[in-house]
Amino acid sequence: MTDEQSAARAGWQAPGIRDAVAQADLDAASRQRGRRVRGVAEVAHRCPCGEPDVLRTEPRLPEGTPFPTTYYATCPRLTGLVSTLESQGVMRQMQDRLGVDTVLASRYRAAQEDYLARRAELGVVCEIEGISAGGMPDRVKCLHVLVAHSLAVGPGVNPLGDEALGMLGDWWVPIGCAGLHAEAVAHGG
Repeated sequence: MTDEQSAARAGWQAPGIRDAVAQADLDAASRQRGRRVRGVAEVAHRCPCGEPDVLRTEPRLPEGTPFPTTYYATCPRLTGLVSTLESQGVMRQMQDRLGVDTVLASRYRAAQEDYLARRAELGVVCEIEGISAGGMPDRVKCLHVLVAHSLAVGPGVNPLGDEALGMLGDWWVPIGCAGLHAEAVAHGG
């Protein structure tokens, strides 16, 4: 599958044509997360169903707390499937590959630079300067962040986020109870 096909499949929009944060989006994301979302700069990606699934968050929350997680996945289906990947040891496998694959390690460092540059567009917070999220650039500690980054900026920027997204298939497609059971079995649940 080409990067363009992956982008179209995931509903990616090019930077510069993102939606402004509407109250309906904040309400939807709060409902998805089960708590009020804070410091939302924009909806960074939408699920093909139209709901926000990744938020771009200010580097300092309204109450003053530094917040390095610029891209935050909100869709419960997406986050649940990513959690399944984490529980299956995918992060450990990716981490091991970073130690031996110099091309992958270089691309992952570039992903961190992209992440930091995009956060800096929202403002500089000295307490988290140079600190990204998800373990970048040397570790893999949160696939949710890497997947959110990939969805927000499109394919080809975060290699491990792209890889994890590829493992999820058509994660946004609604399925019935029988399909959920089959999916859980397929993912080791």
